[in-house]
Amino acid sequence: MKSKHLKFGISYVNTNSWLHALNGITKFVLFMAWVTMVLLTFDLRVICGLIIVGLLLLKATKIPFAVYKPLLVGTAVVLLMNALFMFLIAPQQGTDYMHSTTVLVHLFGHYNITLETVFYLLTVTLKYFSMFPIALVFVFTTHPTEFSASLNKLGVPYRIAYAVSLTLRYLPEVMKDFTNIMHAQQARGVDISKNAPVMTRIRNVAKILGPLIFSSLDRADVISNAMTLRGFGRNKKRSWYSLKPMTKNDVIALVIIALVLGLGILHRYQSTTLFWYPFH
Repeated sequence: MKSKHLKFGISYVNTNSWLHALNGITKFVLFMAWVTMVLLTFDLRVICGLIIVGLLLLKATKIPFAVYKPLLVGTAVVLLMNALFMFLIAPQQGTDYMHSTTVLVHLFGHYNITLETVFYLLTVTLKYFSMFPIALVFVFTTHPTEFSASLNKLGVPYRIAYAVSLTLRYLPEVMKDFTNIMHAQQARGVDISKNAPVMTRIRNVAKILGPLIFSSLDRADVISNAMTLRGFGRNKKRSWYSLKPMTKNDVIALVIIALVLGLGILHRYQSTTLFWYPFH
């Protein structure tokens, strides 16, 4: 049975970009500051700015667009579905936040598509999406071992830091296992294509997830036994081969991050309303 190859990848790729050259601590601080900024604001102008900067940074990684295109499309589809469910559950939520009502389309009952609801859903959807490009930048440009070394240098116990490193290393292997199991099941006649009914596809995907879970547990057990045999966790401290020193570019980047985050916090503190809404 012919099947399409899964073009999915989310792991460290060394393209020797200027983002790759930054210290792991700098990239971690950038990621955390970015998430903090997104959580603080409901200003669509700030959110759109974050999305543009995030996509420019993603382009600066020199990773081919074809690698992360399915990720961006998949995320956009999930967020649009989330917006639809938000509207079905609370159709008047935008009106409640904006304190005004401008009906665009009357559907049925109390379901009205209002300008306030559309603006609210657009803001929330883009708010969630704005965190995704920087997450890809962080994963694509930060080696798992370098990241765990940076976490340890920031004060995180090395056992936890190493667990994070193993998780990042293991994600691509999970996708490889999923692809192999999917091909094996398709060879046995399990159909997960668009030709099969939705419920049939759901049941067939479950036949793939079962072996994937057991293979993942088995691999985790092998890794755990290997680390135990090598005496991992016996000492209170450990050295890191991949730990890089801070450079001038790291200092400049950290100063810029601190200034931008400070301006974001000041902007949120001075805002009189939670949502920026220009149509009052």
